[in-house]
Amino acid sequence: MKSTTFKKLIKEAVREVIQEELKDILLEAVRSPQPQPVVEHIQTPAMPLPKSPSMSPQDRRQAYQNILGDMQSAFTTQNVEQPLQLTGNIDTASPQGKLPDGNVSMDQIMGLMNSK
Repeated sequence: MKSTTFKKLIKEAVREVIQEELKDILLEAVRSPQPQPVVEHIQTPAMPLPKSPSMSPQDRRQAYQNILGDMQSAFTTQNVEQPLQLTGNIDTASPQGKLPDGNVSMDQIMGLMNSK
């Protein structure tokens, strides 16, 4: 049997099977009971929500500074002791892996960004 004849037979068989299945699916969809439409009931709150106090930009800035406190001085690059040095077999991909201790210098970051 030639391959073209074989392909035609397969296509016809597949076409017949799909048509039968679609017919069954459509008949099942038509015979099934129609779902009832969904009706939403939205309740409004009984009492109005309290409004947050409005602050001037200066008051808001002062509040954030009070929250941060002494942490502001710790978030600078001045505290970086040394650039990150990777040595040995470091596993960061497995579930038990972890990142190495250390810090990444800005030169290393810029080197990665400029290499692309």
